[in-house]
Amino acid sequence: MKEYLPFEISERPNPSGWVIITVSLLALLSAFIAASFVFWAYGTNPISAYTALFDGAFGGVYELLETIRRAIPLLLAGVGLVIAFKAQFWNIGAEGQLLLGTIAATWVALFSPVPEPLMVPAMFFFGFLAGSLWALVPAVLKSKLGINDVITTLMMNYIAINLVLFLVQGPWKGEKQWGFPYSDNFPDGAQLGTIGSSNVHWLTLVIGLVAALLIYILINRTTPGYEIRVLGSNPSAGRFAGMSYVKTSIMVMFISGGMAGMAGVGEIAGVHHMLRNPSELSLGYGYTAIIVAWLARKNPLAVILTAFFFGAIFSGGDALKVSLGLPFQITDVFNGLILFFLIGSEILMNYKIEWRRS
Repeated sequence: MKEYLPFEISERPNPSGWVIITVSLLALLSAFIAASFVFWAYGTNPISAYTALFDGAFGGVYELLETIRRAIPLLLAGVGLVIAFKAQFWNIGAEGQLLLGTIAATWVALFSPVPEPLMVPAMFFFGFLAGSLWALVPAVLKSKLGINDVITTLMMNYIAINLVLFLVQGPWKGEKQWGFPYSDNFPDGAQLGTIGSSNVHWLTLVIGLVAALLIYILINRTTPGYEIRVLGSNPSAGRFAGMSYVKTSIMVMFISGGMAGMAGVGEIAGVHHMLRNPSELSLGYGYTAIIVAWLARKNPLAVILTAFFFGAIFSGGDALKVSLGLPFQITDVFNGLILFFLIGSEILMNYKIEWRRS
């Protein structure tokens, strides 16, 4: 039967850069077309919706700065997820690791003996450490006991969420918050500097950009990076060559969780200046970072672009809610459709369709 088909499907072992870019753009275009039907269902003209989305993300200096601000946690968490995905460790727990970073930063700012001039570096250090240690739990469970990494990393998100809720409603509830479930405000020395009057905490942005470059070098120019690539593409061959899957898993998750933890530090010290409800600290940045890393095709430098793209969706999504009255879940719809079409396009990445000659 196969001989009578007008085309044949053959494997594409090493897709070129142009193939990767083309397939990714087609997936994005398909997601935006599918989102148009969602707008129609709400009685909104898709052209008006996309115009409002663009204006909300790039319509002025304020809008552009808000896009950059939303991109910062996506950049840090996305870069961390890239290194985990490279090793075929499916870290779905960046959201929880980010929240552990906010807890560590709050401890440093309000309860630690760290002097005020050293609070910012201490917050990033302990935030990285908290996210890393949180990520090591599923790393050990998978590498030592073979427990599914998707399930463990995902479930630990809910533990982190409830831990934050316990702290802000219990022992860390602020004395000056009039009953609201917030911690006390951070002192001035524990607040990050921003660009002008915006919420763009420039130090975290610089850390994210530098981290993208360093992790790119680590993956592509070092011996541990070579082991990550080999064990990620062919674990059996890596073990046969004497590479340690346990050591590699622990290393990539230590880095991945630490990057998400620093994203949490940036959000709480640069924007909120207090510990509060988890849904206010993070707009699902840890989950969206999964799509950021996937769209970047596990390239740390490409995460800079994809994080900015999704930052624009978050910023423009706010404009859709305000100007067109669409529900606040519209951003989640965008993100879900993009991930759906990105996963669906994987077959075009790995296989090619060729028409038979007459």
